[in-house]
Amino acid sequence: MKPVLLLAKKYFKQFEGVPFEVVISTGESFVVGDGFPKFRIIFKKPIAISKIIESSTLAFGEAYMNGTLEIEGNLFKVLDYLFKFAGMFNSDEVLLKKLLYTSTDAANQKCEVCSHYDLGNDFYNLWLGNTMSYSCAYFEKDFNTIDKAQKDKNRYILKKLNLKPGMALLDIGCGWGSLIADAAAEYSADCTGITLSEEQYKWCSDLFAKKGLNDKAHVRLMDYRELSKSGLMFDRIVSVGMLEHVGRDNYPLFMDNINTVLKEKGLTLLHYISSLGEYPGNPWMKKYIFPGGVIPSLREIVNMAGDRNFYILDVESLRRHYVKTLLCWYDSFERQVNRIKPMFGEKFAKMWELYLCGCAAGFSNGIVDLHQILFSKGITNDVPITKDYLYQN
Repeated sequence: MKPVLLLAKKYFKQFEGVPFEVVISTGESFVVGDGFPKFRIIFKKPIAISKIIESSTLAFGEAYMNGTLEIEGNLFKVLDYLFKFAGMFNSDEVLLKKLLYTSTDAANQKCEVCSHYDLGNDFYNLWLGNTMSYSCAYFEKDFNTIDKAQKDKNRYILKKLNLKPGMALLDIGCGWGSLIADAAAEYSADCTGITLSEEQYKWCSDLFAKKGLNDKAHVRLMDYRELSKSGLMFDRIVSVGMLEHVGRDNYPLFMDNINTVLKEKGLTLLHYISSLGEYPGNPWMKKYIFPGGVIPSLREIVNMAGDRNFYILDVESLRRHYVKTLLCWYDSFERQVNRIKPMFGEKFAKMWELYLCGCAAGFSNGIVDLHQILFSKGITNDVPITKDYLYQN
């Protein structure tokens, strides 16, 4: 048996379970597991062993993007199966140090954030849905559309915050403004959103004007670090899908800025991707999708809340909701892929397909989670004593 075939068989044997076929660059093939193959992994060119040792996700991810690795079968289902063996993936933190541990200063983080969110409103508008919400939706019914699930997510968050008319609400990392718009329109709250993205700022400004919400909904190009010196004060603070961009070294700074602008007995809700431990992150994701992105563990955020006299009122996992959200986005992305390819190219399209399906598989396997943490500044007895109010229309 040829050395290349031997190495391939040895490597893929660790993924034995559901049968699948591997075709290597020489044209030779073999089946992993017993039975008829459920999918095929085809290598058009060999991948250097040194690359796999450095980072298997980076090596295989780049090969998929470049078309030298193909997958025959449902991409999500294939990744969902392979990710069950995530503990076997290689990642050399020493060799990847510059990629995994980037600067957390304000200028660099703005550049990293904008590299993703400023791809263009036209791009995101093609596949995110009518709400332009780029975070985990909330599926009250399994058959609900992504648009309804995103509106229900907004409503669910605002109910958890026990928002009342006239209250001042801050959204840190407000995205394209869907949550702010709903809070202003449905609760008559005085809402402010902050973002680093020029594209999101323009979209929010137009959205609030079109909806006639300029007296209640406001957006600022602003870093969260500026809050402590802003002189602003809020009854409620929310941050959806932004904590992942803060960086582990800056979590205390982030929480301190919340503490400075949150009124006594005020409520804050953090909605963010979380992990079981404090890991540096996936090299492929950090190189191509979210430069500088770091996923906080649940325990480190809870610990920091307690250190600042923030009382935890509720913690909820929405992990499986994110699987559905990502698959809805993927379906929408695929419907628009022939419009996306001329905008960014074939490699970009394959990269985003891998990103969306890979994230869905990550949540499905518990590699990552999605948590909402609700806490009060100091003790408060003003919120309902049961959760019944969350599920009432």
